[in-house]
Formats: sequence, C-alpha cells, structure tokens
Amino acid sequence: MGNHHGHDALKSGEQTPTSQGSRRSLHRHSSVGLDAPDKPFVQMMPVERLAKILSDKAQQLDGAPGVTLPVFQRCLFPRYPQLAERLFQHFVEQAGSASACLPAPIFRQQCDKYLAILDDGAILDTWVRMWASFDAAKGGHVITPEGFAGLLMCAYHVSMDHYSGGPQMCLSINKTLKAVVDGCFYLKPSLSAQYVAHWLADNAARLLLPLHRYAVHTIATAWRTIDQDTPPESSGLELTTPVLEEANPFGHGNPHPHLLTMSLSWLLAGALPPIYSTPQRASSPSSSGTGLASMAFLSKIACAIPSHWALLYDSDEQGLGANRFLHHVLGYKGPTLVIFRSDDNEKFCVTSPCEWKESHHYWGGEGSAVFQLLPKFQLLEKGTKLLYLNTTVRGYPQGLRAGSDPRSPIIAVDAGFEKMEWKKIPLHIQTIEVWGCGDQVQRERQLEVKKWEVKEAEKQRTLKLSAADWLDHPDRYLLELAGRPQYHQNQT
Repeated sequence: MGNHHGHDALKSGEQTPTSQGSRRSLHRHSSVGLDAPDKPFVQMMPVERLAKILSDKAQQLDGAPGVTLPVFQRCLFPRYPQLAERLFQHFVEQAGSASACLPAPIFRQQCDKYLAILDDGAILDTWVRMWASFDAAKGGHVITPEGFAGLLMCAYHVSMDHYSGGPQMCLSINKTLKAVVDGCFYLKPSLSAQYVAHWLADNAARLLLPLHRYAVHTIATAWRTIDQDTPPESSGLELTTPVLEEANPFGHGNPHPHLLTMSLSWLLAGALPPIYSTPQRASSPSSSGTGLASMAFLSKIACAIPSHWALLYDSDEQGLGANRFLHHVLGYKGPTLVIFRSDDNEKFCVTSPCEWKESHHYWGGEGSAVFQLLPKFQLLEKGTKLLYLNTTVRGYPQGLRAGSDPRSPIIAVDAGFEKMEWKKIPLHIQTIEVWGCGDQVQRERQLEVKKWEVKEAEKQRTLKLSAADWLDHPDRYLLELAGRPQYHQNQT
C-alpha cells in the first residue's frame, strides 16, 4: 500500500521532502558545474590582470587595440629583448593571428596555454620551435646552428643573471656553446626542431628548464610591479645553477685556470640529474616532516637551493698520480665530477652520484655517466654499474674505468693515472680535477677525517720506545746486521 501511494504521489507531480532536497542539491551542483567555465579560477586572476594592464598600456602608448610586442618587452622582459620577441611571436603563431597585436582575451588564453605546459619534453619542444622557422619544403620547423646557439646563449644569460653569488659571465662561453652545437649538428646546415629537442632530452634534459621557469615566474608575477614602472621582481627565484668554489683571492696570477669553468658547470648542471645541482640537505632532528616536504616541493618548482661545488683534487697543484687521487677523493660521500684533460685539449667527465670506493667489481648508481665535454659535447653513456676503481687487488685491471662493458670501457685510465684510452684511442693525461657536488657538511666531514688521519700519522711517527721495547724491536737487529754498533745510554 505504501508503495502504491508513493507511485501515485510521483505520478501526480507531488514531491517528497527527500526528493525536493535531492533535486535542490542536484540543481545546486549542476548550476555550479555550468557556471564554472564562465567564472575565472583564482589561479588565473594574475594572468587576466596582466592582459588588461598590458592592453591598456598598449592603447595609451601605441593606440593599439591589444597587447603589442613593444609593450610586452618593456613591461615583462626589458633585459631580454630576444626572449620577449620569440615568446610573443610564439603566442601570435599559436593564436593564428594575422596581426602582431593580440586582444586581451586572446593574450590571456595564450598565457594560460603556456603556463599549462608541465612536461619536460613539451617544454624543450616549445622553446626549440621558438628559435626555429617553418620550412614548407620539409613540412615542419627547422633550426640552424646559429638559431640553436642563440637559444643556448639566452638560457645561459638568464641562469647567470640569477646566480646566487650575483650576475656572472664566463670568458669561455663561446667555446662551450660551440661544443654543444657541434655535438648536436655534426656540421649540418639545419636540423628539424623535433630532432634537436630529442637530442637535448638525451644529452642535456634540464638545460632549458630554467629559461622556462623564469618565463613562467615573470608572467605570473609581473602584474604586481607594472603599475609602478619597475622591473619585474625575481626575488625568491633560484635557477639551480651550481655555485663554484671561489678561487684563492691571492692567486690572481694563477697560470692554469680550472678545467671546470663557469659555463661548463652550467652545462653539466643541465645535463646531470638534480642530485648534482640540488643535493638533499642533511636532516636535523629539529626539522619536521612537513617542513622537509615543503622544501622538496619548492626545490622541484622554482626555489631550489643550488649546490656548492668544491674542488677536491687538482693534479696541477697536488700532483698527478693514483695515490694523490685516492688521498683527496676517498672519504667524500657526496656526488663527484672527475674531469680529464688530454694533451690534445680534449676534455672528458666521469660522474659518480655516490662515494668513490676501491673494488674489483663495477659499481655506481643511476646518476653515473660519462661525457665528452670538448671539442664536442655529448653524453657517451649513463646508467648503473659504470664505474671501476682498483689499485690493490691483483689479477684484475688496475686504474680507473668507466663504461658498461668491462671488456671495452669507454674511459680507461692506467694504474699510474698518467695515460688513458677513449674508445681504444690512447691519450696522455695532462690534468685531472675532481669536484664535489654534495652538501658543504659532507666536505667538512671529509676534511675532519683527513685531519684525524694526519694526527694519527704524527703520533705513530713520534712514538717513543722504552729500553725494554728496544731490546726486542726488529729494527735493533736490522741495525746490528748492517754493522751499526750498539748504543749505550751514555753515548750521545
């Protein structure tokens, strides 16, 4: 009966309190879902304000009905005109606009699309296409060596201008960029943008990410300072460029500069995993789990604290040899870079994400890699169990090796650390440098261990023997066999 009454009530159009409430809630959710696309999200408000401010300025200065390139460059990227030109032209091409003036809604739409790019591969492809041109004959975007060098130079300037120790410039930047261009193009006049993006993903996957991070940061925060006619703020933005250890202030006349220049450190930081440029900090008991999680999140997004790369070993100053290498490198528990320079001025780099150790087995984690730095830059091999260091175990190869094939390693250094082979090509080692890429605490701990070893050696050297111990000491019998007379207490 109750069921019949319920069906009759529904047929007659009557609504029960439960059905009325459910319909009200359904209507509320449906209205929210319908209105959501029309209402701007909170995170899109800065972009919407930026589009309005730029369009108003373009109207006042140029009389244009939208955002123009001069206003875009003057307000967002005053220090990087080429960056502003390429990024704005990318917006125009993506919008399919026939004019160089973008109305505020279209400009906001293009900014939203650009800010939505999160995949590293898509970031590389987008930035390479900005410096490329469309070739109808080849049916796609192509880029020349000059265009690729311009893209790399722009990324280098942005990274060095936000260096933690202040803006920096390297005198060997042209040589470094030429090595990258030659390693990618192999003297070809042009390549497809897709191939160059894939080459970057294989050899230097993180090289252009700071450039993208800076552009995203500027677009998202520039609206705060445009009205005050001040440059866009960049406080709180760290682009993870490693901080090299400063040279001796009294060594201005140093005849041999370091193998690892500022530009090479920028290049290696973009080619290596984040553990080299942003190492994990040693956790203290007072730090909470939430604080560590927030620090890791900021490091992943934009505010990573760059690593301090310290020089552990320099063969020009501390001598070339296996014992010198072992003395200065063993005991450092952070990631390291081992750079070799041959007599032909070729440079190679072997990277280790963990502490070096002597063993007749191959070892090494995921961050292990072998690079050729000069005259061409290329990743020769990466992976696990690439490293080999043996100076004590007999019956096994002596020296340092790097490569996955034990029978044919890519880099093979002899036992005396004087000669090396690169793909079976014999070379003479001119200089070896080892740089520590870990936390400063790891370097301090290694130095403390070295100081303790020196103190123990001094104690053993100045150990005094008693008369009773000297009577049974083996050195006494050796002296007697050599014809030395016995010494008495009265003799001086």
